[in-house]
Amino acid sequence: MKLAVIGTGYVGLVSGTCFAETGNQVTCVDIDESKINRLKSGKLTIYEPGLQVLFERNIKQERLLFTTNLEEAIKDAEIIFLALPTPPGEDGSADLSYVLGVAEQLGKMITDYKVIVDKSTVPVGTAERVHAAIAANAKTEFDVVSNPEFLREGVAVDDFMKPDRVVVGTSSDRAKKVMEKLYNPYVRQGNPVIFMDERSAEMTKYAANSYLATRISFMNEIANICELVGANVDFVRKGMGSDNRIGQRFLFAGVGYGGSCFPKDVQALERTANENKYEFNILSSVMKVNERQKVVMVDKIKSFYGEDLTGKHFAMWGLAFKPNTDDIREAPALYIINELLAAGATVATFDPEAMENVLEQYEGDDRVSFEENQYNALKNADALIIVTEWSVFRTPDFEKTFSIMKDRVIFDGRNVFDLEQMEELKTYYNSIGRQAVDTREKKQVPQEA
Repeated sequence: MKLAVIGTGYVGLVSGTCFAETGNQVTCVDIDESKINRLKSGKLTIYEPGLQVLFERNIKQERLLFTTNLEEAIKDAEIIFLALPTPPGEDGSADLSYVLGVAEQLGKMITDYKVIVDKSTVPVGTAERVHAAIAANAKTEFDVVSNPEFLREGVAVDDFMKPDRVVVGTSSDRAKKVMEKLYNPYVRQGNPVIFMDERSAEMTKYAANSYLATRISFMNEIANICELVGANVDFVRKGMGSDNRIGQRFLFAGVGYGGSCFPKDVQALERTANENKYEFNILSSVMKVNERQKVVMVDKIKSFYGEDLTGKHFAMWGLAFKPNTDDIREAPALYIINELLAAGATVATFDPEAMENVLEQYEGDDRVSFEENQYNALKNADALIIVTEWSVFRTPDFEKTFSIMKDRVIFDGRNVFDLEQMEELKTYYNSIGRQAVDTREKKQVPQEA
């Protein structure tokens, strides 16, 4: 099939590449000429494990093309995907200006039947607004379909190629047949393509992400209580997760969720509720909990050192909002850095993929440094702060680590290390939802004569 993907951000690039991998002819279009030139030259603009191989293969086979010319991209396409940004406005509502702007252009350009697909995460009722924007200028038949993505950064290629389910919102039998044909290669093992109306499909994406965000915030609240009552959240998580009504996923305590989806989608769903005069109290609480949780590690640090951190220097491992991505949108690390700087501290950071993105935000600020490896970041550090659970941080050389640092102090925002191991290492170790460990050797106080 011939496809056009409008927008080469995270969703557009992964979707376009994976559609090409099953033999489709895909043209991706973007207004950013420098980005398109880079993609044409075979260089990815995002980091996503497994994507590079597919990307290079499909460019070489000329199944994956890139252009800045919208009319050229859609001319022969049977399906046009809108993978455009929908950033939150000041009031929390999704900004649809990119989506509706392109829809208006499409109405002037299409000359034969097309299926236009909302791949972006959009509020309920957007398919109707997109249809109206196209119809205002279109002189041919078309259908607008809602097909939300459920890609997890870090495993997006697997999620796309072997989806748990595909959700398609359409009231058109003609569009349904087109979408069935497109997705058939991806569900050969029997996972469902679930057809529903457009509004239900749009709501499904928001409901799914908001529920997962709720699980995360709930477990972070449980973790905070565990610390107060002397319980261990790791045991609580295992006890809860073994109940098949609950399951084991999204029960890990930490320093809050971030990224491009959960914060934006929770906020947008609450906004939709408000617009319909409904108080979505659970979501309001989820957002409050998450904002507080992002800086809970700073509270722990200040409890240990005092409110004034002037002269203190911290090493930070992890900047991306989660491992296996370079995405720093709403990343807890940025909140923690800003709070530490405000208290007078300095920070040396390391992340395997995200440092270049963070560097842009702190360029010229000599209080934040970006080191070439995790051990360089430890030089003269009063403490190590772990914010992202990259695999490379799980089994460090502790002898080397503590020989570089000023003190044997670790604040672990992702519970990367085992408590018993920390006790044996003679360190101060403070994590999330577990009791702090302090087995450092005490300095001898001289006896008075």
